[in-house]
Amino acid sequence: MVKDYRFCGRVSILAQAETETLFQVLDQSVQVLMQQLSVSYVDALIETGDNLLSQSVHVEDGKPNPEQTAALTKLYQTIDLKQLDAETIRRALQLALLKAIHNDHVDPNHQMTPDSIGLLTAYLIAKLVGSTTDLSILDIAVGAGNLLTTVINQLQTDRPRPIQGYGVDNDDNQLAIAAMSMDLQRSAVELFHQDAIDPLVMPKTTVVIGDLPVGYYPLDDRVQGFQTKATNGHSYIHHLMMEQAMAHLLPGGWGVFLVPTTIFQSQESQGLLKWMSTAAYLQGLLNLPTNLFLDEKSRKSIVVLQKHGQRAHQAGKVLLGDFPSFEDQRAFQAFTAQIDAWVDQNIIR
Repeated sequence: MVKDYRFCGRVSILAQAETETLFQVLDQSVQVLMQQLSVSYVDALIETGDNLLSQSVHVEDGKPNPEQTAALTKLYQTIDLKQLDAETIRRALQLALLKAIHNDHVDPNHQMTPDSIGLLTAYLIAKLVGSTTDLSILDIAVGAGNLLTTVINQLQTDRPRPIQGYGVDNDDNQLAIAAMSMDLQRSAVELFHQDAIDPLVMPKTTVVIGDLPVGYYPLDDRVQGFQTKATNGHSYIHHLMMEQAMAHLLPGGWGVFLVPTTIFQSQESQGLLKWMSTAAYLQGLLNLPTNLFLDEKSRKSIVVLQKHGQRAHQAGKVLLGDFPSFEDQRAFQAFTAQIDAWVDQNIIR
């Protein structure tokens, strides 16, 4: 269950400078706390975030020592988080988390969803739901929260009312990072520490997203009520999580998921398609650029589902295609123009 992504994305020179300044503060603080507290980069980063939120240095059992506490206090005073927008904070935290992945030898499956994919997800959601709908978003596999906050930050710019977000994950360390990140960004997000296969307790939402883990769910007795469970042996976790997420949508709501490009070629695809035929409309399957991935086997696609209900209906033509490289601006703009036209012709908002 490994996410093999190559990072890409562009920001303005000013935004990059602000991001780099904040990252340097985060990194310098982390280095001090790692040495003083004898903790990992990730744990020191979480501590740093808590310090910034409280505008003070947490001291326990004399650590950090007075000299380093004073140094950290002075370091924190060099930035004013209130003057930084959510995207600047998110990008700086992203840089720190990338360093943490390298320093702490973090499980590769905990790699963050690249900005480019988050921006595509936000673009698709904006086209599908429009700008007038009150929006709530559930990330069924929130991890450290980069996908969810990227999407919320992009969509919020066109909306007068705050977007309500929800995130689910069974990894408490990942959720601690997500909570710190979202607090610093001032995001309206509630996080839930649970197995995503268990009953979800948050309100139903208008959109669900997820960079779904790929692999098998080992607890066969807990998935007996799922239509996407395997006929023999363990079930695919990404199938189960899609079914669970779509069940938690409001009628007519949208699911936008990152899935293996080969999702409809597996032995269990018949069960997946049978479930879709009763619960959702398969509206789109868009393959992501090959240069985002280390090899063809790890390539992913964006699958777009719409829950039955309200004015939802099956599009006359399913949206299919391959995103060109983000480096080829002309081809990319031409492809998004085709998506715009498809939405205008097929989707009632």
